[in-house]
Amino acid sequence: MTVLLIDDDHEVLDASRQTLELEGFAVEATTRPEDALDRLGPSWRGVVVTDVRMPGLDGFALLERVRAADPEVPVVLVTGHGDIAMAMRAVRGGAYDFIEKPAEPSHLVEVVRRALEHRRLVLENRSLRAQLAGGGSLEARIIGRSAAIERLRTAVAGLADAEVDVLLFGETGTGKELIARSLHDAGRRRAGNFVALNCGALPDTIIESELFGHEPGAFTGAQGRRIGKLEHADSGTLFLDEIESMPMHLQVKLLRVLQERVIERVGGNRPIPLDLRVVAATKVDLLRQAGEGKFREDLYYRLNVVTVPLPPLRERREDVPLLLRHFLDAAAARARRPAPPVDAAALARLAAHGWPGNVRELRNVAERMALGFGDGLAGGPVTGAGGGIEPLAEQMDRIEKQLVEDALARCGGRVGETADKLGITRKTLYLKMRHHGLHRGDFTEE
Repeated sequence: MTVLLIDDDHEVLDASRQTLELEGFAVEATTRPEDALDRLGPSWRGVVVTDVRMPGLDGFALLERVRAADPEVPVVLVTGHGDIAMAMRAVRGGAYDFIEKPAEPSHLVEVVRRALEHRRLVLENRSLRAQLAGGGSLEARIIGRSAAIERLRTAVAGLADAEVDVLLFGETGTGKELIARSLHDAGRRRAGNFVALNCGALPDTIIESELFGHEPGAFTGAQGRRIGKLEHADSGTLFLDEIESMPMHLQVKLLRVLQERVIERVGGNRPIPLDLRVVAATKVDLLRQAGEGKFREDLYYRLNVVTVPLPPLRERREDVPLLLRHFLDAAAARARRPAPPVDAAALARLAAHGWPGNVRELRNVAERMALGFGDGLAGGPVTGAGGGIEPLAEQMDRIEKQLVEDALARCGGRVGETADKLGITRKTLYLKMRHHGLHRGDFTEE
């Protein structure tokens, strides 16, 4: 990063240059502003510190030229004839700061340091946005630059057109549905339906009808024919999330479907051939579940043709800035407000976080940041009308909401499990979710 110093007074120019160089800044100094304009542009890594009153191109004219090249290059105007009117003109013109001669060395250093940090963040955000928008379809969808994500993208690209069923293994919040959709959209089945079913979110009484469909009169209330998820996914992809939650009697029927690619609707006798791909997802060790009698071993081996592990966020912390930028931009767009900048200190705190809720937790953090709640981890700044202190009841209410959100995220939106973890009844949890405007569907697998 470079500090470009411009002043027609050689003594002032040399003094400022020495002050900044002693603080470790890289400095380029010139008495001719015209000589500096050619190097300025959107990719220039530096800031401009310029005198206002100079022959030819003065500081305000230079400010206009710099902003035409890149409006986000910080320009600091320096003058020995400052007044309030001139300072206001500088601010309205887009100057980063306005200081008077002779500049106090410590003040000059502090202003330049802040300006350089601002420029660094601008360029970093531009780079992140370019990576998000400019990559191929998988790069734009499966976001990250870590070795783990590179391996994941390579696996998805290689499996997209392969006619094999896939088992996704990863913790809650790692994006299993995102990967399943990527497999579908990047493969030859993209023209067919992508059908997602959360096996842990449906009661045993209706999951069979949801999967296989039913004929009229198959059971009480079955007045018409229903096409099930399996049949709806014909020529496409069926995504079975939380496959470990599927009842044992349905595991037997699913095994037959995987082996024969044929179903019969509930209450029907006609075999219906299917051409579909099954992508299943789990957060538990299915082989261990099979050893404990909680999952059919034969179904495990049938699903385990290819297993794709999804890395937790704590094992790819270098992807946090890129993911955060993506979620911040999306959240800010939904809130119809500009995306907030993220300083180095906030990024360091986020990088050090354990991320038990993985990418979903980071997305929730970005939502809070976009709404102005600090770095999103602690629930945001505590401010209010009462002398800068928010009323205790409001603080407690906000903290309770965050705790409920985090618990729902860790439990994948399962209300019963979340209530058990929090030590409250399901009814109490539902009441708290209604009070805070939370919906279980927002916390199920992506």
